[in-house]
Amino acid sequence: MNDSIAYFIGSDIGTSSTKSISLGIDGSAKSSFQGAYSTYHPEPGFSEQDPAVILQAVKDGIRRVVVERQQPPVAICFSSAMHSLLAVDSDGKPLTPLLIWADNRSHAQAEKLRTSATGRDIYQQTGTPVHAMSPLCKLIWLREEHPDLFQRAHCFMGIKEYIIQELFGKPLMDHSIASATGLFDIRKHTWYGPALDAAGITSDRLPQPVPATHIIRGLKPGIAAEMGIPADTPFIIGASDGCLAQLGSHAITPGHATLTIGTSGAVRMAVPQAIFDRQQRLFTYLLTDDIYITGGASNNGGVLLQWLLKDFLQSEVPVEIMIREALALGPQQLLCMPYLLGERAPIWDSNASAAFIGIRPQHGQAHFTRAVMESICFAVKSITQALEETAGPIDKISVSGGFSKSPGWIQLMADIFGKTLTLEDATDASALGAILLAAQVMGMELDLSEAGKGQVFTPDTQYASHYEEQFRRFGAVYHALKDI
Repeated sequence: MNDSIAYFIGSDIGTSSTKSISLGIDGSAKSSFQGAYSTYHPEPGFSEQDPAVILQAVKDGIRRVVVERQQPPVAICFSSAMHSLLAVDSDGKPLTPLLIWADNRSHAQAEKLRTSATGRDIYQQTGTPVHAMSPLCKLIWLREEHPDLFQRAHCFMGIKEYIIQELFGKPLMDHSIASATGLFDIRKHTWYGPALDAAGITSDRLPQPVPATHIIRGLKPGIAAEMGIPADTPFIIGASDGCLAQLGSHAITPGHATLTIGTSGAVRMAVPQAIFDRQQRLFTYLLTDDIYITGGASNNGGVLLQWLLKDFLQSEVPVEIMIREALALGPQQLLCMPYLLGERAPIWDSNASAAFIGIRPQHGQAHFTRAVMESICFAVKSITQALEETAGPIDKISVSGGFSKSPGWIQLMADIFGKTLTLEDATDASALGAILLAAQVMGMELDLSEAGKGQVFTPDTQYASHYEEQFRRFGAVYHALKDI
């Protein structure tokens, strides 16, 4: 039944799925659809996806929302994962698979650049740590390893730019995604010459950068019909998922951090100007012209738990039950190094690998599961520690992502952090941030009076000394094993 309530769609293009949610101007969340896809690892260090499959997930999600709402939206806004790279020819056809953030094939190129004066300058100007995740380093690898393909490529872009090109016939890149490429000057909001030189490209081989508030109209007629919306439906280009999660969590003031654990993990905080870490541990990305998001991301969030249960333990027990059994154990000594996919912040070590320390005969599935969950908490705590050293004290942490479905895991995080955590909204924070940005651009105000104050998780102080010692061991073990 058509309730005639005007609404917006947030399309969040993530690593493992695209989520499409709608929110009415009265604050009613009526629709939420998710389309999953796979990541392929054809060689060690490679992490690739099929951009056509992701495009279809985006179109399907929007169509399903429109069918349920029985009317077109006021506007649609994109959120997207960062650091992906795709080479296309002059017709916009892919020449490569999509290389996602987890792809480490350019590790050698990244290490060489990171320790150079040029690399330090690029970090200072772009805010993106020099690492194999970044499109900058992926481009250097492609130029060195596949020079013919590199020269044949007409344009290099990420997944959102590819989708926009397929929908509208022109590739555009928002400033937020651009600021995560390692190629964009976050002060001048233009492509940064020395970074382009390091990559071996000119700016005409990249999409045109535009603000996150940029409106795109003129859908290709066939695609408009496929999604069930008018061709002139306004699309707001939006921003990166991390920056929009900050907006969706209503955390745009200094001191209010967000902690997200999905496939990967991240801790972020909004600041009014670009700041940089002398140790190059943290990123600084753009949300809008006057809001910067600083923080760090971990490669190993839910993906580590999925690997443990599916591939290592080969367990058929549902993940929810395994988590519940692990939490019932209480604190333990078994320690996990979570670096299954190498690591980004704060160590930026693509060679880091996973390990279990202190295995005894009594350790079973639940013990390994708990050790993995604790290790994910330790990894994001180390990012939080670096963030407070660089950007100032954190007085509030809002949590979101897949792990937020488990209250026990949030409580574990609060115990390990020794800080109060707040689960503010069950709705996906990145997609909600996209909707809030769309409403702002269209000059409309959403009624969020029913959003509530959220569920608060206070740390249990009886475990404080245990987790402080485990966190100390966590750092010590990494440094002890690093050269081995």
